[in-house]
Amino acid sequence: IMQGHFHVNTPLLESVSMSKMAGTAVYLKMENCQPSGSFKIRGVGHLCQQVGAGVVCSSGGNAGMAAAYVARKMGLSATVVVPSSTPPLVVRRLQEQGAAVKVTGKVWDDANAEALRLAETEQLTFVPPFDHPLLWEGHASVVAEAAAALGPGARPGAVLLSVGGGGLLCGVVHGLKDAGWADVPIIAMETVGADCFNAAIKAGELVTLDDITRLVQL
Repeated sequence: IMQGHFHVNTPLLESVSMSKMAGTAVYLKMENCQPSGSFKIRGVGHLCQQVGAGVVCSSGGNAGMAAAYVARKMGLSATVVVPSSTPPLVVRRLQEQGAAVKVTGKVWDDANAEALRLAETEQLTFVPPFDHPLLWEGHASVVAEAAAALGPGARPGAVLLSVGGGGLLCGVVHGLKDAGWADVPIIAMETVGADCFNAAIKAGELVTLDDITRLVQL
C-alpha cells in the first residue's frame, strides 16, 4: 500500500480481445485488484484521512466496503446503513471488515437518511458513496497512475467509464485536468433503467428517477 494511502497502484493492462473489437489498443485499469475490491477505496481513503472520528456510510456496495476497510485500518469505528434489500452475503462481508451494519428501510434513500441522522446524533463522520469533493480528489489518482504507466508523451484517445452516482466521473475529470489531458474525451456509460445522468443531461437539470428498474452486478 502506498504511503499515506490505503489503495494500491493497480495494473494497466491491454485487453487483446477488446482491442481487436475496437480496432485500437484498449487498456483496462484493474481496480478490482484494490484491497476493498473497487476504486472506491481511493476516495474514501482520502476522505477518512481528514477525520479523526468514527465513520458512517449509507452503502452496502463498494463504498460501504471501502469505508469499513479504511476504518478498520485506521482503528476507527464504522457503521454501514443498508436497506432491507441488501443481500445477506453483503452484510456478512461488511461485518467481516469490522463494520456495524444497520438495516433501515426498503431503499437507499431510507438508509441514507438514517446515516445522516447517526452522523449528527452520534458525532460520526458521514462518508457519502459518491457526492463529496474529497472523494473526487482521491479518485483522481487513478488517472495519475494511468498516465505514469503509459509513459511520457503518450495520451489516451478517450477514457471509458461507468456512471452510478458520478463520483468516479468527477474524479476522472479532475485527474485528466491534472495530467494535462483536459481535452481527452470521456465516454460515460450508464445502465438502462438506472440512467439518471443521461436523463439529467437531456433535461438540462437534475432528474430523480421514479424507480431503478435494472441492477448490474459482477
